[in-house]
Amino acid sequence: MTKDRPFYRKKRYLFPFLVVVITGILVIWYAIATSISPPTISNKRSLSWQVEQPDSGFHRCEDNWLKQSQSGLWELYLQGAPFDRGVANGKLCRQLIYKQEDAFVEKIRQMVPSTLYQRFLKYFIYWFNRNLDRYLMEEFKEEIYGISLSASDSFNFIGTPYQRLLNYHSAHDIGHALQELMLVGCTSFGVWDEFSSDSALLIGRNFDFYVGDAFAENKIVCFKKPDNGYGFMIITWGGMIGAVSGMNTQGITVTINAAKSEIPMSARTPISILAREILQYAASIDDAYQIARGGETFVSGSILIGSGDENRAAVIEKAPFGIALVEPSQHYIICANHFQDVEFSQDPLNLENIRDNASMYRFRRVTQEITKLMPMDVQDAAILLRDRQGINGTSLGMGNEKAINQLIAHHSVIFKPATRQVWVSTSPWQLGSYVCYDLTKIFSTFATLQKRVEITEKELTIPADPFLGSEDYQRLLRFRKMRSELLTILKEKDPPQPDPTFFETFHSTNPDYYEVYSLTGDYLLHAGKPDEAIAYYRKALTLEVPRWGEKEKILRSMTMCTGQ
Repeated sequence: MTKDRPFYRKKRYLFPFLVVVITGILVIWYAIATSISPPTISNKRSLSWQVEQPDSGFHRCEDNWLKQSQSGLWELYLQGAPFDRGVANGKLCRQLIYKQEDAFVEKIRQMVPSTLYQRFLKYFIYWFNRNLDRYLMEEFKEEIYGISLSASDSFNFIGTPYQRLLNYHSAHDIGHALQELMLVGCTSFGVWDEFSSDSALLIGRNFDFYVGDAFAENKIVCFKKPDNGYGFMIITWGGMIGAVSGMNTQGITVTINAAKSEIPMSARTPISILAREILQYAASIDDAYQIARGGETFVSGSILIGSGDENRAAVIEKAPFGIALVEPSQHYIICANHFQDVEFSQDPLNLENIRDNASMYRFRRVTQEITKLMPMDVQDAAILLRDRQGINGTSLGMGNEKAINQLIAHHSVIFKPATRQVWVSTSPWQLGSYVCYDLTKIFSTFATLQKRVEITEKELTIPADPFLGSEDYQRLLRFRKMRSELLTILKEKDPPQPDPTFFETFHSTNPDYYEVYSLTGDYLLHAGKPDEAIAYYRKALTLEVPRWGEKEKILRSMTMCTGQ
């Protein structure tokens, strides 16, 4: 046997060597391309601030404070410069930020159980959001950075605290674009003049952004008095500075709703950050529209703007390709998850959304209820937001996306902008009482709070929904528990045989809801019983299925049962 000459020995190792070098270069390039540096802070005096506890359950950090209300809602007051507000927020809410991030990460693990796909998702999001900081105002980056200094190191496997918190602000937008995940399906409305009991503008909204029950456990009603702009309140969660629902001291309200979007190629301004800018700097609907015109978003969405001083409301429809202001011909306005502007409404993606999803159904149901309840007061607004029925009062089954109340809401809120009053729902969903806050009092009497006292207007509390004490509610809880068990069983390669009475009980928990039958069919098909499965699929299709994608899934399963 002849020995390899040196040239061929070198050539044999050349290809692996080049692969290693090129891979190394790509890894370094990716790290540089996706790295986002925090803003430069000239005055870091707030880093030395300490959290004090002058009263049980009440915490202060300089002129900022945090406490938990008797209602269960967390209440947070912040003021000052952006970085200082962020630092105080992080120090006061350290545990809440950790719990929120833990709940979010756990939900992602449930939705994407594969470790390989989790890693792919991580790298994809970092690439997608690589330029996110370029589309945020400097003060917002400083505020987020201040909060991030208190974020837990437990999640550093995802990224640096600052980059993680930045990325989380785009999660709602990604949920917009990927509506097949069914993370978003919000409903909002406004009434005034003859549709309102005292003629004053009244706005209600359900924020149905569902990332698991744990994600909604620690809602924060946050009051901010920035050194620039107007004071405002938002309903939020640990680490979030964007606005999904809020009102400022000028009587301007914002609520954001998803609209169907093309899959974006890279991030721009998150819609919640744009809504936050409106809250902080707008004193009229025109102000809000001009701010929205200047923002560059990467998904489509609607922002319902209310103005107490103007006593009217409008919807700003914002898309990557344009913007429109929708002003109604009557003295009420409704916003779901589709566009209404004449030009936008004919967009093929919007038409597809209307045809295939539940948005228009909810829109029509709200129209029906406003007409029935007019003239409306805050109690009527709560009745509408809690409505679980379909058009003409038909039963949809509990938890149906076609319902105004899908029983998944992170929060529900009612605004009365003329009096600067806001009612925020307490758990669970919008079934607990709505507690009232008066912004005028919050930013005067309670701004210098030194001990734990209740800051809600107790005499204006809207009582809990009677449904909360009903047998139907208990059935709903059993349905949710059994549904979770069944979904776990369906993940098994060889599904175990449930208790003989399992499916009979399961059907009785929510008999008008299509999913109890489609899931039963899924189990039977998985267990090798296609003849039995097809009957349940047919039953599911006789009920209100909210999305065409769900109907297609059932029809595909029926085809598998028949072998056609």
